[in-house]
Amino acid sequence: MSIDSAPRTHTYTELDVAVDGGTLHAGVWEPRGGAHDEPRAATDGEPGVLSDGVPTVLAIHGITATHRAWDWVAPALAGARVVAPDLRGRGRSNSLTGPFGMARHADDVAALARDVGARQVVVAGHSMGAFVAVVLAHRHPDLVRSLVLVDGGLPLALPAGLDADAAMTAVLGPAAERLAMSFPDHAAYREFWRSHPAFATCWAEDLGGYFDYDLEPVDGVFRSSARLEAMTGDQRELFTGESLLPALSGLTVPTTFLRAPFGLMADNPLYQPGTVEEWRGRLPTLRSVEVPDVNHYTIVMTPPGAATVGREITRHLAGSTP
Repeated sequence: MSIDSAPRTHTYTELDVAVDGGTLHAGVWEPRGGAHDEPRAATDGEPGVLSDGVPTVLAIHGITATHRAWDWVAPALAGARVVAPDLRGRGRSNSLTGPFGMARHADDVAALARDVGARQVVVAGHSMGAFVAVVLAHRHPDLVRSLVLVDGGLPLALPAGLDADAAMTAVLGPAAERLAMSFPDHAAYREFWRSHPAFATCWAEDLGGYFDYDLEPVDGVFRSSARLEAMTGDQRELFTGESLLPALSGLTVPTTFLRAPFGLMADNPLYQPGTVEEWRGRLPTLRSVEVPDVNHYTIVMTPPGAATVGREITRHLAGSTP
C-alpha cells in the first residue's frame, strides 16, 4: 500500500474537526464508485448509512497508534466508508492536550461522528481503541449500532503478584521506551520496526507508510508523534476500568471480540482464552472469535489478520450479529 493510503477499493482523504480544546484529525476511506468523495450528512434512512447510501464504519486505533493502523482493514470493507481518527495526543491530533482517558476519547470520536453525519454505525476498535469504543456506546448510544473489539475492550487482567503500576510497566514498558527514542530518518524507524518481534517474521514494505506517518521532526531528528503523557494518561484505565466497567455493565449492542493468540512482543497474549470466556458469560451480547496466527499488531496490520477483521465488520454491517 502506498504512502497515500489509497487502496484500489477506496479513495482516501483526511479531515479536521473541532473538539474540546482544538482540532481532531482523521482519515476517511471512501469506496470507489460512490457518489461522493467526502462524507455527507445523515438522514432518517437506514441505520449506519449516510444520505449517499454508503454504510459507514468508525474505526478507533490503539494506545500509541494512528488512524493509519486501519490501512489494511479498509480495503477489506469494499462498499463501506471508514472514518478513523488520530486520537487526542497521537498522530496529527497530538497538539490536543489532556486530560486524557476513555471518556474524553469517546467524546472526541462522537464529535467526529456527528461532524460527518454518522449515527447508529458499526464501531471497530483495536487495542485501546476497543476500550474507547465500549465507552462510546455507553456515553453516546445514539451513535453506535454494534461493536467489533479487536484484542481490546475487556479489562486487562493483573498478573499474579503485580499491582496496576507494575502491570503497566510489564505490558506497555517497551512502547513507552519507544516514545522516548529518536531516529535520524524514516529509514531508521522502519528498520527499528523491521526487527521488532511483532514484525520480524512478516515484514512487508507496505508497512512503511504507516510508520512514516507516525514520525514527526523534532530538533533535527524524528520521534513518534504519540505523546508519552497521552499514553501514561490513558494506560491505567486499561487495567482499572474506571470508565470501562460501567460501560460494560450497561452493554446492550451486539459485540464481537476478536482475540489475538500472541501479544505485543509476539509472546504471551493480552487475553487468555479463559478471560474472554468469563466475560462472555457475563455479557449476553458478546460473541468471541480467535484469529489464528496473529499477534496484537498483525491482527490489523497484515492482510491475513485484516481480512478476518474485515469479515467480522462486514457481518455487523449486514446485521449478522448475535
